[in-house]
Formats: sequence, C-alpha cells, structure tokens
Amino acid sequence: MKAASSGPAFLFDLDGTLVDTVYQHVLAWREALESCGIELSVWRIHRRVGMSGGLLTNALLRETGKPVTPEQSAELQRRHAEAYARQAGKVRPLPGARELLNVLTKEGVPWAIATSGRLDFAQRAIDVLQVGPKIPIITRDQVERAKPDPDLFFAAAERLGVDIHNCWVVGDSVWDLLAAQRARALGIGVLSGGYGQDELERAGAYRVYQDPNDLLQHLDEVGVRVHVKSGK
Repeated sequence: MKAASSGPAFLFDLDGTLVDTVYQHVLAWREALESCGIELSVWRIHRRVGMSGGLLTNALLRETGKPVTPEQSAELQRRHAEAYARQAGKVRPLPGARELLNVLTKEGVPWAIATSGRLDFAQRAIDVLQVGPKIPIITRDQVERAKPDPDLFFAAAERLGVDIHNCWVVGDSVWDLLAAQRARALGIGVLSGGYGQDELERAGAYRVYQDPNDLLQHLDEVGVRVHVKSGK
C-alpha cells in the first residue's frame, strides 16, 4: 500500500481501539496473578493494560511492594496467555471498526495496526476484523521495545513508507498517546478502552472520540475527505 502525496496515514492500536478485548485481558491478568497467590484490584490491572506484557507484569508486581524476579515476570505472562486464550472466542470488533478501516482503504488512506500484544494474541482479533494480507501488522515480536516506547509506531510508519510526522496514531490508552508523542506523531484517542477523555487529552490526544464509529463520522476533523457519490 502506498501513501498518498497528501493527507495522513493512520496507525491503529488494536485492543480497546479496534476490538473489544480490554476487559478480557484484565480478567486474564487477574486470573494469572491469583494463580500465583497475588491479589490486586481489577482497576489497578486495567490502568496498566496497553503496555507491553513485560512492563505490565513488572508494574503490577510493584503494586505488591515486593521485588520482581525475571522468573515471576515470565511465569505471569505465560499464565496470562493461557487465561486469555480461553476467552479468545469472545473477541468482537468495536462498533464501526470494520467500516472505518474499509472507508480508509476505499479512499486510498494508508493505515496499519501496531499492537503491544504478541502475534498469538493479535491473530484472533485481526481475523475478526477481516484485515487483508497487504495491511502491515506490527506486533511486540517485531520490535525491541513496546509501548510506551514508540518503536511499534516507527516500524508501522516504515512499513507504510510514510514519514512518522505525517501519521495519526489512534489509541485507547495513555500509553498509546505517550508513545505517539515520543514518536512526534499526532495522537487521537478513543474512549472504548475505558480511559477518560481528560486522561487521554492530558496524554496528548488532539481529538477524542467514543469509538471507531464516532471517529468514522468525524473523519473530516482529522484531515480525511470522504468522497460520496451523489445520486441522479
């Protein structure tokens, strides 16, 4: 897919931005923690979703006030993966997600997906979205560091052949928007992952929308002109 000479390219987060999976991840992390004898409130877990698995695990274990060992981190990630896999059949696209991606494709607007999840997590969601094989999908496996580092977005922009400064990053968490700022890309927030509008704006969001459908209805606000054929 080649970028147009003018207009933005879109780099989408996946969980909570295009697919309704944030709470499946939260519950999977809680199950993993409890299986290791660690109790944390669900809201504390939710505040960390969007980071890479390793950073998230370390952040959660810090909440207990105990030292974090590499073995603990690896074991929790393994148990989270097992717990999440049992819920994979519940993955659904968020309202308007498929339609938004289809419109961008039809209008020749370049887009890619950049997720802190590994490919085995992302594949089910990608299948649900019916993403074609030509769309770049950047996962945690392909970069040195995940969000809040900007590596995923740099890699996605490179795959599209677009300057990162001409990319709009769409995400549901403060970690997405922090990574967008570090990449010097424009950040667009969506509320569908559970973060509040004020939080997303403070993290750098230029605009905040309810979900992909709301963004679709307001594409003109972010520089996309949708061409509608008039009837006779």
